[in-house]
Amino acid sequence: MSEDPALGDVLDLLSDEYARDILAAASERPMSANELAEQCGMSEPTVYRRISSLQEHELVAARTKVETGGNDYKLYVATLSRFALELEDGSFESAIDRRTAPSFPGQAEDDTADRFTKMWENL
Repeated sequence: MSEDPALGDVLDLLSDEYARDILAAASERPMSANELAEQCGMSEPTVYRRISSLQEHELVAARTKVETGGNDYKLYVATLSRFALELEDGSFESAIDRRTAPSFPGQAEDDTADRFTKMWENL
């Protein structure tokens, strides 16, 4: 286990009930901010604030869902799989295990080269 310099920030974030609710919901399947707000019983601005903090610590990833007609939107998925805290020899050590965010049909590619390749293949 390695010591995480942002341990206090992560502990503060994980102690927040809203952040935990968003992580739990987003671990089931990718969800939009609207879906997260409905499922977790909170306002969209609250969801967006927590998602921003969760993304800063790479506990949530965003993927753009491309819709025909130009109504693209983001889906959020939890990347946190495990958090461990250990006290040994007078110091705290933490470990955060993250999973790779899954891709899904209709997802916009982050890499321009990948988008061009897929466009070319579909001609």
